[in-house]
Amino acid sequence: MAKSPISADSHITEPPNCYIDHIEAKYKDTAPRVFDDPKRGEVYIIDGIDMSIPLSLVAAAGKDPSTLSTRGAKFDQLHRGGWDPKARAADQDCDGVAAEIIYPSVGMVLCNHADMDYKRACFEAYNRWLQEFCEGLPNRLFGMPQLVMETPEKGIEEIRKAKEMGFKGVMMPGEPGYEDYHHLDYDRFYEAAVDLEMPLSFHILTSKKDNLRDYRGPKINSFQTIIRGNQDIIGTFVFGGVFERHPNLKLVCVEADAGWAPHFMYRMDHAYKRHRYWLKCDELERLPSEYFLQNVYMTFQDDWTAFQLREHMNVERLMWANDFPHSDATWPHSQEMLAEHTADMTDWEKARILHENVSELYGLDVH
Repeated sequence: MAKSPISADSHITEPPNCYIDHIEAKYKDTAPRVFDDPKRGEVYIIDGIDMSIPLSLVAAAGKDPSTLSTRGAKFDQLHRGGWDPKARAADQDCDGVAAEIIYPSVGMVLCNHADMDYKRACFEAYNRWLQEFCEGLPNRLFGMPQLVMETPEKGIEEIRKAKEMGFKGVMMPGEPGYEDYHHLDYDRFYEAAVDLEMPLSFHILTSKKDNLRDYRGPKINSFQTIIRGNQDIIGTFVFGGVFERHPNLKLVCVEADAGWAPHFMYRMDHAYKRHRYWLKCDELERLPSEYFLQNVYMTFQDDWTAFQLREHMNVERLMWANDFPHSDATWPHSQEMLAEHTADMTDWEKARILHENVSELYGLDVH
């Protein structure tokens, strides 16, 4: 009998007390909080960031697309499973998933906060809350704690603490506080990540360029921009020689889809073979695509092209997700969608993409 799918990318809805109750005392008055906007409904506001976060889209899974809006949400009317682990079990059963890898919602915006001390206080508060949330539904919720990555040394302290707290991996900000991720000073951090068996996850909307406000043409064109930050991160790790120096390092590209990967790998190989002499990078022992295929895991929801082009990627690095409870979620219709999208796949391929890849990546024992 086939094992039920594991969602490699699901989310929580940070409750109003998430940061306030868990943050250190000096930041209680400025901690991220829910604000009732007379025009927009309840939104999350963050001290030092001028953009509020509409709860209406954070927890819009299952809604008719024609009703999606940034206005009108009330926290107590949202999916309770977004913050209540007991209610989450019913949401998982409704969608036919055995377990979920959990990412934040408000925390994605916090990744770009300029104040490192404030960001650290918020992430530590969130990680404490996340630990409690996952413990409320054992072996079905696996949280990805947030790292600040102000410096490589502080990053090592953070990833060790995450391991001690029982987490299976970590969520990285799109941009670190020191240099960039291919800098040789980060090698010590990558060694620690490999030794601790902690995969590094990069989620969309955590890089400065991943915002929905910088775009050309109609506003909907902004939706096309949100995978580019992750593509840049992958290129930085590949061309920067990070995977060559750390062949066992595991990078997870989260919610950026996967159908684009075959052409992206071709483009990297073409650039390296044809243009590396004037567009400088270090000499690599293998082609860029080979590092991509070995070291990069990719999550996606209803990316039909990813299923169709799987033979041009590494099937053992593709991981399906339902994105619950966000507006892009396939919940509660994931099973119908998967039945259609996997119809021409072998049992082995389905098992790998829907369950085994994520299970092996994080060392889970989920049936």
